[in-house]
Amino acid sequence: MRELTPSEKGAVAEAAITAHAVRLGIFVLRPLVEGRRYDLMFDAGHHLLRVQCKWGQVKGDVISAHIGTCRLTPTRGYLRTTYTAAEVDLFAIYAAEIDQVFAVPIEDVEGQTYVHLRLKPARNNQRTAVRFAAEYPLGAVAQLGERRHGMAEVRGSIPLSSTHEEAAQQRGLFVV
Repeated sequence: MRELTPSEKGAVAEAAITAHAVRLGIFVLRPLVEGRRYDLMFDAGHHLLRVQCKWGQVKGDVISAHIGTCRLTPTRGYLRTTYTAAEVDLFAIYAAEIDQVFAVPIEDVEGQTYVHLRLKPARNNQRTAVRFAAEYPLGAVAQLGERRHGMAEVRGSIPLSSTHEEAAQQRGLFVV
């Protein structure tokens, strides 16, 4: 089988994320026009979540996904940027090798260019600054609530039947 181009990987990831979300009962919306930093929107009840879809590559016990951007501009050359909470609410990462989707809230990775999710504990037992894939299943899609100052904030998860409650509690989420 031939190697997919980056554009093809993006298209496959977006299609797989959409299919996984629909199977979980999440309503998926697609923008009619380009120009925003998100690829999809998830209807999480009273809130819409802006979702940036990414391809994740499994390397040993780790899923690695590039969550920064790089584009060629005519005047400034290559422009590298990252995402902010003003642009997206979460990253949905599709790992084709294991056919799984993970949902990482922007608050966990804002300003970063890569995210690494461990499938198994590190051999040296390191736990500091380690993100475990089991803590980010797509089934624990975070709902947004309102902070006192009016900005969106991760508060819970939907749908209840697919929530990994222990992981949600460790991350400070409550189950709706």
